[in-house]
Amino acid sequence: MPAIVTRVLGEGFRVFFLSAGLYGLFVGLVWGLWLAVPYMAPDYGMTPPMWHAHEMIFGYATAALGGFFLTAVPNWTGAPEARARFITLAAGLWLAGRMAMWFSGMLLPVFVAVVDLAFVPVLAAKILTQLIRRPKPQNMIFLLLLSLIWVADLMTHLEWMGITADTLQTGLRAGLLSLCAMIAILGGRITPGFTRNAMKREGVPEADWPVSVAALDKAGMILALILPLTALVFGAGPVAGVGALALGVVQVLRMSRWRARWAARQPILLALHLGLGMLALGLILWGLSVLGLGNEVAALHVLGIGCVGGMTLAVMSRAALGHSGRALIAPAPMVVAYGLMAVAALSRWVGAELNAGYMVAMLLSDGLWVCAFALYLIAMWPALTGPRAARAG
Repeated sequence: MPAIVTRVLGEGFRVFFLSAGLYGLFVGLVWGLWLAVPYMAPDYGMTPPMWHAHEMIFGYATAALGGFFLTAVPNWTGAPEARARFITLAAGLWLAGRMAMWFSGMLLPVFVAVVDLAFVPVLAAKILTQLIRRPKPQNMIFLLLLSLIWVADLMTHLEWMGITADTLQTGLRAGLLSLCAMIAILGGRITPGFTRNAMKREGVPEADWPVSVAALDKAGMILALILPLTALVFGAGPVAGVGALALGVVQVLRMSRWRARWAARQPILLALHLGLGMLALGLILWGLSVLGLGNEVAALHVLGIGCVGGMTLAVMSRAALGHSGRALIAPAPMVVAYGLMAVAALSRWVGAELNAGYMVAMLLSDGLWVCAFALYLIAMWPALTGPRAARAG
């Protein structure tokens, strides 16, 4: 087996962060082609927009989650890292799900569902065997969120199989909000922590370090867990809207103490703050939209592109550099990618919210997304596929 294949399949962050980058680029290109030339859309088992939404949430994002958890959980618990055999199996299941969705127009819906739904339970089971060594509640909650993502995906397939008549949109919303909950909790840990560590290394006085307020952190975690549940049970209604507004406000209050202005001097840190800023903005906009103030589709894309897209790029690039022994300094193409993702989210929001130049805004946003992932792959290719560096700078 070629050395590069052995290397990529030997560590979870390599194969899944590489897969996420390649798939994010692929789905963006396909979506842009369909927007520009609608009659060229493939024959999916669902409408192309629904394939696009599903694959962004349950395809791209689950690959990013797989790489993160297979790398982070052993560090949290001291458990052995997953072996290459398991990583290969998990990556194969993820890829099989993507292939089933791509050829869904030629396959039985129940077969597509079974194949697509196979990856997350296998990933969760592996994480459970590692977390059980040190079963801290603040870590075990991620299994709950993975379960919510799986249930949300199931709801999309139930409608495609003809078992239900109105669960597709609920599943897509709940899946996206589950990802946002994951980001709110994880990002709320690592962003102030990484900023604090950087300030400490540069000799910044402790009085100026980021501050985490326990009451706000607890409120943020509880609201983050409740939000996707309310979306599953009540749909896009007042209950979920109020919950999203509350979480968005709490997120703003938390971030106000995390020294984002200082972090701006280090793009790899700023990207984390920017992703969480998009989370807060998107939650507030979505909460207002379901209460009748604003465009819901516009708000969901702030969450999907700005928060999920931006935060995964930030985390994947940082983890790829750190775990491959490289200095935690974002290469120039990666810095540009961070900015393009934020602009993509805002352009998509403006186009939908103002209903002016809507198609132009969609194509612009998609083009920026594609460029961001192309730059990510260029910048991170050595870290994801090359030998481990001798030491970090």
